[in-house]
Amino acid sequence: MIVTHKMDVEGFFEPTTGTISYVVSDPATARAAVIDPVLDYDPDAGRITTHSLDLLCTALDRRGLALEWILETHVHADHLSAAAVLKKRRGGRLGIGARVPQVQVTLSQIFGTGPEVPSDGSQFDMLFADGADFSIGAIPVRVMETPGHTPACVTYLVGDAAFVGDTLFMPDYGTARCDFPGGDAAALYRSVQSIYRLPAETRLFLCHDYPPAGRGPEWESSVAAQRAHNVHLRDGVSEAEFVALRHARDAKLAVPHLILPSLQVNMRAGALPSAEANGTAYLKIPLNLF
Repeated sequence: MIVTHKMDVEGFFEPTTGTISYVVSDPATARAAVIDPVLDYDPDAGRITTHSLDLLCTALDRRGLALEWILETHVHADHLSAAAVLKKRRGGRLGIGARVPQVQVTLSQIFGTGPEVPSDGSQFDMLFADGADFSIGAIPVRVMETPGHTPACVTYLVGDAAFVGDTLFMPDYGTARCDFPGGDAAALYRSVQSIYRLPAETRLFLCHDYPPAGRGPEWESSVAAQRAHNVHLRDGVSEAEFVALRHARDAKLAVPHLILPSLQVNMRAGALPSAEANGTAYLKIPLNLF
């Protein structure tokens, strides 16, 4: 059901990773949420900067907004989350899907993190179960589990919009890959169908865009547009057809450029590993795993 509360949405495109972060606010209360914030990372130098995060903070200041929530749609494998840095700067509660411990268990085995990184989701302030309700200011938000890309992906339904994470891209690019640990193409099919059952005019805000030649980056679509034109999963495509397509496509995709640093930071809710005796923090690079 579409709720008619007025809200403002501002998207910020980070071109290196193709990620879109959002400032979603209630103008009546001057309260805001930031969805999927990006921490800039130079893998050649191992250097972290905050240019993308600074843009989000400037937007909050420009509009006089207090940060109420920092929301992650999933544990990202293509960019480092700025959630921990943003929370330290501006406060707010950090939320993610309730199934994130399942992802953390898998990643703790990959990176050998041990007790340093509990696999219970305790790094986050709120673990949202399917159907959970909360609010941004006076604007109601409902959480919908949309697994497939990862087991813990969620969509945030806010007013007349849905923030779908990596589940869907623009119609000309299709749907999320499902070959990461815990990914499931059949689950993704069912998750997309649950999004397609929303009202046709529902605005869909996406976490990534990789624009083809001839168009600039875009990040807003609609249920109607996706159902009619999504190149992987439009109306009439069966689950079996989609799973076969997704498996064939995923087998040809390269590993994301920043997957190794991203996963081990994002499983910590955007916090960096603890510094060692020399005062420097290190990321691990597992060999011959992917």
